[in-house]
Amino acid sequence: MGDVGCPFCNPSPEDVILENDLCYARYDKYPASPGHLLVIPYRHVPDLFDATDEEQAALLALVREAKTLLDERFRPDGYNIGVNVRAAAGQTVMHLHIHVIPRYAGDVADPRGGVRGVIPEKRVY
Repeated sequence: MGDVGCPFCNPSPEDVILENDLCYARYDKYPASPGHLLVIPYRHVPDLFDATDEEQAALLALVREAKTLLDERFRPDGYNIGVNVRAAAGQTVMHLHIHVIPRYAGDVADPRGGVRGVIPEKRVY
């Protein structure tokens, strides 16, 4: 099952932190902050818009579970939730994954704008 060479297909059991029938969560190997998780469908699907309704619902359910786990383990002050869709938006692994990034008070000087920071000059408005 999965795409040969895809780092998100066929996860090893020790990498799986949370799961349901359609997706799993694992820690990001290059975390933006302590606790940074990825929520990934088991099926090799390129991006969010190619996922089935059932997969999208399962992904969101696991994002909620991830928040509960991260609240307990890391006690962050906030979260950024993000999906990069295609190379123009920064997607480097062409297997859908949702970033659940815990945020901590003071981790950046001015967090205003949040995900708008993907285009730096549009972050603060």
